Amino acid sequence: MIIDTKGGPGFGFLQYKQFDFLGDKEVVLTFDDGPWPTTPAVLKALADECTKAVFFPIGLHSTYHPDILKQVAAAGHTVGAHTWSHADLHSKKLGEQQGKDEIEKGFSAIKMALGAAPAPFFRYPGLAHTQPTLDYLGTRNIAMFSVDIDSLDFKSSSPDQVINTVMTKLDKQGKGIILMHDLQKNTAQALPRILRRLKAGGYKVVEMKAKAPLETLPEYDALMVKDL
Repeated sequence: MIIDTKGGPGFGFLQYKQFDFLGDKEVVLTFDDGPWPTTPAVLKALADECTKAVFFPIGLHSTYHPDILKQVAAAGHTVGAHTWSHADLHSKKLGEQQGKDEIEKGFSAIKMALGAAPAPFFRYPGLAHTQPTLDYLGTRNIAMFSVDIDSLDFKSSSPDQVINTVMTKLDKQGKGIILMHDLQKNTAQALPRILRRLKAGGYKVVEMKAKAPLETLPEYDALMVKDL
């Protein structure tokens, strides 16, 4: 599925109701907070089932593990962004300019790690959006991703718990954007079984790609080169 991100559309019914773009039994797999040493195990599970996902890496993590992020892109997955430092953009301590900086530094760091521009896809840390940043992303033609099914894997004590949370919610809702984290070991271990359960349940994983890559801002690209 090719997405035209003009105007900054929002996807995921938890917050954005305007686009009901998935059919029954269709899901989108998304992974936040990488790249991390656990990410290659997630990539292997996806490759074993010939499945594509959307990754929302943190800019700072991308500077730690650029080679792992390159593996994500080389495998054909879509790479968006999840801010520079996983800052809570809804925090009163964070001004409007700092929110913009978090967004743009994240994208520029990911571009530097990849050696190519990421997709104009963004997910807020903690899904905590603000009106000023929503408006700003709209002017930058960046799509926002919320969620329909939250794996709660960051709270899970075992791979089985991740699987049960995802499949129970999915079987109830019938479709949706699934949120997981590729830096969670339990998720990496659970994913092969989740993918087999999806296939056995007749679910189809929808691949989402942007119509065009993001044009990062030169001043933030320069800032990343200078800082690193």
